Amino acid sequence: MSTSAVVIGAGVSGLTTAVCLAESGMDVRVDTDRPPGATTSAAAGAMWDPYLAEPSDMVERWSGETLSELIALSAHEGTGIRLLEGTQESRVPCDMPRWGPQVGARMCLPDDLRHGFVAGWRYRAPLVDMPRYLSYLVRRLEQAGGSIRRHHYDTLDEALGEAPVVVNCSGAEARFLVDDLSVDAVRGQLVVVENPGIRTFFCDDTPGAEDLTYIYPHADVVVLGGTAERGAWELRPDEAEAREIVRRCAAVEPLIAEARVIGQRVGLRPVRSRVRLVDERHGGTLLLHNYGHGGAGLTLSWGCAREVAERIRVTVGTSA
Repeated sequence: MSTSAVVIGAGVSGLTTAVCLAESGMDVRVDTDRPPGATTSAAAGAMWDPYLAEPSDMVERWSGETLSELIALSAHEGTGIRLLEGTQESRVPCDMPRWGPQVGARMCLPDDLRHGFVAGWRYRAPLVDMPRYLSYLVRRLEQAGGSIRRHHYDTLDEALGEAPVVVNCSGAEARFLVDDLSVDAVRGQLVVVENPGIRTFFCDDTPGAEDLTYIYPHADVVVLGGTAERGAWELRPDEAEAREIVRRCAAVEPLIAEARVIGQRVGLRPVRSRVRLVDERHGGTLLLHNYGHGGAGLTLSWGCAREVAERIRVTVGTSA
């Protein structure tokens, strides 16, 4: 191994970054205060969807790279990724997102829209069973020689002496770890039900909607969402919110009404005005930040991870 690195955080950004570094020949350890299955990423829906993230030019590139990788991975058993068709629809007139052509999106005809919706687009995109996908990333990291350690850092300074390269993928916790008050938690809760026969996804994409409504089928279960409570750090499920999520989804898809509830998930989306992907020198340590992806952590994961790996290659190579 030519060098070593510590990645802080075992969500999708941290694990993907660690995989990229380990597969490039680095000796990588992920330090995390929560196992991958207990991270915000494990609580996600989740679909490729490049929304609400800046800088827009970089997000377009990062999301495109991730889309290509997720499509390729969908061909392999055990990744938890499937290519699925479905719709995003709006209760007010609006245009298709600029990323629509990347997934072959086409505008819906009026008869194709759900009741109460006036615009929408149909497309095929990666739908990801996040607990399974995170387990896949852990296996891939270990196969490349990387490891995971349960460890909590109170400050980033504590980590700087751990390795020549440190990558901060701490998500919402970056608010405290690096004292970045521009990072806030947006609490997301979802409900998992038995699949009553749903085969396509649905997402309410009405601009300015107060509530999130999405229906993501994963084989035998369906993930229903959701909530977006800014500044809320509570990880315990709220039963009233769960009932409201089921009600909203059943209003769109009546099959949901009688589906048995299996469980609930809660995560804290790390929202920031701009994704923070920068590198800094701290004495003999190269520090890189990779956080602030909001609800697009999966969508940006491979693009951001590869940029981190490239910055390390260039910087360490120049310094050698």
